[in-house]
Parts: sequence; C-alpha cells; structure tokens
Amino acid sequence: MSRQGIVEYPMTVDGQEVRVIRSAKRRRTVSAALNGGVLQLRVPMRTSRVEVEDHAREFMKRFAARQPQAAKSDEALHSRAEELIAKYFPDLPISPRSVTWSTRQQKRWGSTTTTEGTIRLSARLRGMPEWVVDAVLIHELAHLVESGHGPRFQELVNRYPRTQEADGFLAGVQWAST
Repeated sequence: MSRQGIVEYPMTVDGQEVRVIRSAKRRRTVSAALNGGVLQLRVPMRTSRVEVEDHAREFMKRFAARQPQAAKSDEALHSRAEELIAKYFPDLPISPRSVTWSTRQQKRWGSTTTTEGTIRLSARLRGMPEWVVDAVLIHELAHLVESGHGPRFQELVNRYPRTQEADGFLAGVQWAST
C-alpha cells in the first residue's frame, strides 16, 4: 500500500512478520507498536534494509521482555513439556524431573542429562516463536528415550510436524548472529 510520502510493506525478520511503514516526513526517529501480534515499524524513508532488520530485532526483544514473567517461568516451560509429551509421546513413559531455562547456555539451544532426567533450554529461545521452542523441547524430550541421534531418535523427533521448519529457523538465527 502506498500513500503520498508513505510506503508500507510486509517483511520477515527472524521468522517474525514485520509491517514496515516508511515515511518521507520522518527524519531520524524509529518507532514500533504491536498490532495483532505483528510488529509495526515506522522508519524514515532513507533507512536501509539492514537497519530496518536491526531495529525490528531490537523492538522484538523489548516487546518480548515486557511479556508477563509467568509465561517465561521454568514452571510454565515444564508444563509445556508435559503437554507436548501427552500429544506427541503418549505411548512412551517420559517424565522429566525438571525443565528449566538456562542463561549460561550460549552455544546450544537445549541440553538433556538423561541420567538425571533434566532438560535445559537456552534463554535465547524466550523471544522466539512458540513452535520453535516446542521443537527444541521435543528434541530434548526425545533424548530421554534415545541418547544419540540415530534412526529411533529421528523418528521420535519427527513426530512433531514443524521440526524441519524449526531447524531451518534456528540455523538462520545462528547464521545471522555470526
């Protein structure tokens, strides 16, 4: 959509939809708002695509930080893991002792200690789409059944229909951060 001096268009940044609104009147400031879960980013006309993406990421972090803490808690994460077990592994006796967020995990998205039944997800996942977090949880839950990444493990992980999509999303995030 285009009005005199204003250009609007959608784009995707790190898997999130962003509505970019460029204005010829706007000179330096960038502002953002969430509208129906879509980030609306208002930028000056001359802002480069790279700058738009950087601003979008920064505002996504800010809005994610404003989410209620209950939604980000270890208890909520453990509850989500239990929901995923009921849906994707009802035939398996999986029961993690704990599922927690880890701020120390910077190189991996998740880890499992099978002998203790504990799962840790990187806190870097908190601002990502729920289906991505679910895919990482499924991956770690599958490790409670199969410690390696062999055929049985792959069969378990692939019970979640968005596994490949989430792997691609995370690969893109990893690539963008290097």
